[in-house]
Amino acid sequence: MEDHTIYFYLLVAVMAIGVLHCVSVGVLFFFKRSGVKRANYFFGLLLIAIGLTLLHNIFIISGTYEQYPRLKFLPIYFTHVLPVSLFYYVKLSLYPGYRLRASDVKHFLLPVLQFLFFVIMFFMPVEFKSKVGRHFYNPFYGAFEQFLYLVNFVSYMYFGYRYIIQRQKTVIKNKALKQILYLKKLIQVLFVLFMIHTAFIVGDFAGYELLNINLQTVKPYAALGALSFAALAYWLGTYGFQVLLWGRKTFGKE
Repeated sequence: MEDHTIYFYLLVAVMAIGVLHCVSVGVLFFFKRSGVKRANYFFGLLLIAIGLTLLHNIFIISGTYEQYPRLKFLPIYFTHVLPVSLFYYVKLSLYPGYRLRASDVKHFLLPVLQFLFFVIMFFMPVEFKSKVGRHFYNPFYGAFEQFLYLVNFVSYMYFGYRYIIQRQKTVIKNKALKQILYLKKLIQVLFVLFMIHTAFIVGDFAGYELLNINLQTVKPYAALGALSFAALAYWLGTYGFQVLLWGRKTFGKE
C-alpha cells in the first residue's frame, strides 16, 4: 500500500468536507418551503450530483477502485447532470410559471444515459470491468465525455446568464431585483472557478496527448486539479447554504 504524506490526507479531508457540505445542503433543498419549489429541486439535485462526483474523485485519487474493483463504475459520477440542473434552477427561479415541455426532454438525455451507463457497468463482472477504462470516445466516461462536460457547462451557464440579464431589464420590484443579483453573482463566480477548472482539464489532456506527459503523476498538479473541482462544489454549497439561511427574505414564497 502506498505511503501518503500529510498533504494527501489534507486534500482528501478538504474534498470529503465538500462532499458532506454539498450533499447535506442539497437534501435540505428538497424540503425548502421558500422560493420556487421546482427550482429548489433542481438546485438540490445539482448539489447532490456535484457532491457525489466529488466523492468519485476521492475514490480515484485514494486508489479505492483499485483496492476494491467491485466498486468500479459505482454510479456516483454525474458530470452531465451539473450544467442541466444549474440551468433549470436559474430558469425556474426567474420564471416560476414555466412548464416543462416535450422539447425539454433533449436536455436530460445525456444525464440519464450517463447514469444508466454507470448502473449497467457497475453490475458487470469484475473481470469485464477491469478491462474497461476511460475510453477516448466514450460520451459518458472518457475524453469525449470531458469535452461534452466542459462545452455543456459553459453553454448552459451562458444561456442561464442571458435569462438573468433579460429578466433584470424587466423587473421593477426591489425584492425581485435582489433575487436576480443573487443569481447573477452565482453564475459570475461559478464561471471564474470553472475556467480555472477547465484550464487544468485541458492542460492534462494536452500534456498527455501532445507531449506524452501524464500530469496526473505530478502530485502538485493532480492535487490542484482535484481542488479546482472541489472549489466548484464549495461555491455551490456555500451559495445554497446562504439561500437556506435567508432565502425566504430574498426569494420569497412560491
